Amino acid sequence: MGVVIGLSQRINMKKAAKKIPLIRKASGNFIQISLVLMILSTSALYFYVNNLLQREEEEELYSTTARISAVLEKEDLDLQLSPMVEVRKVSGYKPEILKDTIIYDPSQREMETFRELISYQKIKGQYYQISTRTLVVESDEVLFAIVVSYIIIILIMFVFLYYFNQKTSSKLWQPFFANLQTMKAFSIHAEFPIETVDSDILEFTELGGEIEVLTEKVRADYRNLKQFTEDVSHELQTPLAIIQAKIENMLNEGLLNNQQYQSLTSIQRDIYRLTQLNKRLTLLTKIENNQFLKIQPIYLHVILEQLIANLSEISPVRIDYFSQATPDVTMDVYLAEILCSNLVSNAIKYSYSSQPITVKLDKHQLVVSNYGKNPIHHPDKLFIRFYKESEINRATGLGLAIVKRICVLYGFNITYSYKEDKHIFSVEFDSFI
Repeated sequence: MGVVIGLSQRINMKKAAKKIPLIRKASGNFIQISLVLMILSTSALYFYVNNLLQREEEEELYSTTARISAVLEKEDLDLQLSPMVEVRKVSGYKPEILKDTIIYDPSQREMETFRELISYQKIKGQYYQISTRTLVVESDEVLFAIVVSYIIIILIMFVFLYYFNQKTSSKLWQPFFANLQTMKAFSIHAEFPIETVDSDILEFTELGGEIEVLTEKVRADYRNLKQFTEDVSHELQTPLAIIQAKIENMLNEGLLNNQQYQSLTSIQRDIYRLTQLNKRLTLLTKIENNQFLKIQPIYLHVILEQLIANLSEISPVRIDYFSQATPDVTMDVYLAEILCSNLVSNAIKYSYSSQPITVKLDKHQLVVSNYGKNPIHHPDKLFIRFYKESEINRATGLGLAIVKRICVLYGFNITYSYKEDKHIFSVEFDSFI
């Protein structure tokens, strides 16, 4: 279950990055593809219509030239209709010229762009240069009107298709989104299995079926693990308590030599350590399985005051406690007591030369510090279960791991630092408030 919870936490952390909803992503792709197609089709239409109009203009020029040649065949005339038609006698042939040219148009009183055809004809033994022209401006206006009309039509179709695509996609993916919401609301503590939404789409139906199978397996694994943890914890506590009681009886009888006494004392310490290890592993498993559901507002200053009063009676290390204000924290009371107890007990245990430890509480954080001769060699491993800086210490290596899991469970931020010969642990509550 720890793996499942860890995976869920990694997924939640990734949510901090900006994500795009599926429908919006699909619509975005639709917009991009449509824009590319619209640009390509508009360009193709422009060049096609432009080429078509240009061919029509050229056909008109050739037709006008043929009519003029026919008139010159019948009679010798000096045809001049500037700037549309000009006929001149020349001395011989030259290559035909078809081009755009800018000529002053008297009717418009401005320079205009014309499509011009200059051809050479031999009629009745005389060479003629026949220049025919047609305005290009009119064809440009027609081309512009066609392209604009096409763009407007495409845009209207684009808006309609976009709206239609949004509606159809939303309806199409509705079973997927419904099942996604069901998955988000899923809890391994639920009494009944989840029910997914059926769909007429094969893949969505298969996905819903797999979700039901997977979640039911997770629930079954959780129940088995929970039962196993409880059984192991219960079965271990009883024999350990019996062994502990028998050893205490043997020690109290006083019939042992020194070597036997030392051996039994060592066994007694190991049994106590094993008992604490069992309790803490059980607690850690319950935290990771989110079994502490009794959440309520708590007063950390009250918990700390009671804890420090109890520890001061049995510990030779002085505890300096400073409370400016209590943070607004909502959590399980038992886990709050464990959090404070593990931090303060850890500071007492590792305080250098029994120097006093300091506990500070304000509106935003809890800080516990103790004197230390040297900094931690691997501070990044402090909150890993079973990690110990030295094997000389017989601690379980689970105290800080439990503190870390409690902080992760409630969204607190715990940090470690070494400043001015002090080991400092800070629990910030701002991320939760």
